[in-house]
Amino acid sequence: MSATVASESCFLSALQPNTAVTTYAVPSDVQLGPRGSIMDEVERAKRVQQQVHLRLAEKRSSSLTRLNGSNCISPGGQLIIHFSLCAILEIMHSLDMPTAVNYLSMSDTAMQVLGAAYVQHQCYHSSDAKNQVRLLKGVPALVQLFSSDSQEVQRYATGATRNLIYENMDNKAALIEAGGVAKLISVLKEPDEELRKNITGILWNMSSKDSLKEKLARETLSELTERVLVPLCSGVDSELIRQSPSEADIFYNTTGCLRNLSSVNERTRQQMRDMRGLVDSLVAYIQNSLQDEKAEDKGVENAVCVLRNLSYQLYSEIPPSTLLRLEGPTRARATTETESIGCFTPQSKKAKERQNQELSTFSEVAKQPKGAEWLWHPQVVGLYNRVLQHYETNTATREAAAGALQNITAGETRWASVLSWVALEQERMLPVVLDLLQTQSDQEMRSLTGLLRNLSRHSRNKDDMATKVVNILVTKLPSDGHQKEPSSEVVVNICGTLNNLVAGSSLAARDIAFFDGLPKLVAIKSSHDNSSGKLKAAKAASTVLFNMFQYNKLHKDYKQVRYYIFMEVNFSRGP
Repeated sequence: MSATVASESCFLSALQPNTAVTTYAVPSDVQLGPRGSIMDEVERAKRVQQQVHLRLAEKRSSSLTRLNGSNCISPGGQLIIHFSLCAILEIMHSLDMPTAVNYLSMSDTAMQVLGAAYVQHQCYHSSDAKNQVRLLKGVPALVQLFSSDSQEVQRYATGATRNLIYENMDNKAALIEAGGVAKLISVLKEPDEELRKNITGILWNMSSKDSLKEKLARETLSELTERVLVPLCSGVDSELIRQSPSEADIFYNTTGCLRNLSSVNERTRQQMRDMRGLVDSLVAYIQNSLQDEKAEDKGVENAVCVLRNLSYQLYSEIPPSTLLRLEGPTRARATTETESIGCFTPQSKKAKERQNQELSTFSEVAKQPKGAEWLWHPQVVGLYNRVLQHYETNTATREAAAGALQNITAGETRWASVLSWVALEQERMLPVVLDLLQTQSDQEMRSLTGLLRNLSRHSRNKDDMATKVVNILVTKLPSDGHQKEPSSEVVVNICGTLNNLVAGSSLAARDIAFFDGLPKLVAIKSSHDNSSGKLKAAKAASTVLFNMFQYNKLHKDYKQVRYYIFMEVNFSRGP
């Protein structure tokens, strides 16, 4: 698994004034008279203030759409206002940034709205404006408005901040220095959905920077889980989750933030695994979305990615007591008995039946998983399997599910073997995984072939698996080591899968030769540049060839494809 980070994007949109309402003209500079004196500036500010109040009064009396209510938001990114208030638009044209920042500290809420709206608008398209606001000490002023008694002020202040920090690390640092994160978290208790969308959007934006992730996790995880994630993933009927469009945006922002935080380090991953309600909520949301067939739901993509990240290095990071329980009390004895169970050989029917019977009990885990136990519970294999089958058009979601399966089947632990058995025997996932190898996404291919490599390692019937996968995998191999696609990581995974099968099955070696795999393996080994990835692929191919050569009875088959002499010379002394 590779740490996964959410992308930042923006939706461009034009300002849309509402032409059905009366506008109040703002006096021009000429009408205001000569500039320069204090009284002139005071008079000008008063006139501007009057126009704002008039327009806001009309808005309230005619029940127009509330300020900031029709914003076009870009999750994790910037926000632009669809103004229906023509007067405020005209007023903004007469402002400059120092004046707007000054308005933020005035006591009049209408002026605070105007100042924040101007900052929001200017910072949408101008990096210089973002820097200017910071230099004018506008960030602390905005932070103070987060806890305003006016929700309009709160919406505009958070909307301005969202644009202000977008792709600007200095402003993100200034927001933290001003205590902005703590203020944002405290405002999450407010029921206003527009405000919560802005706050969660800011936090998602902040979480994209590695240097901020651990601090953000400490300050936000508990509140985001308790105030946003759990409520949005619960209902009167526990199997039915219904979200409004605004709630869906809030969930998307929140899970985008969690997706980033879960990629930073072991300490934060463990904190998230231990967070009450976090894993359960993500699983519930995925289950509900599968039930409702929400194939394009971006929230599901984030949720599956978080679970994938939390399953990274799972068996080395979960508590030792948990790992000991999963390994079972007779793990050491069972390991030695795999060579001979009583009077039965490893491949005998009764030995297999006994092993399968042990696997089917799952006495190490609860019947119904809770919390972090979902990450390694046999039921989660079925959940990922359904994601792979139902999200036909969402490559990122499928890749995350395959990556999670790859993580929980990795290594030589007993439980990795148990979950591999669940995938192969209970869920019958092999045909699903093989069908998905038609993907054009190399990232998805890495996870799928990595999963196959793990499954082939733990497969108890390598002859059967070989007959199903060798032909397909050989067709995916490049003709030589110079081809750019598939990537070297995919080639290494395919060779690793083939080698696992060859090591336990002569049928695998026979089929590799039969399906013209020898020319490809030899070319990958011999013809390549000296890059790190290509050298790893060459070594992997060499190992497969060496183990194939160990089957003396197949040498005649290798001769038929004219690669026996090459193999004899190169592998009689080892790879």
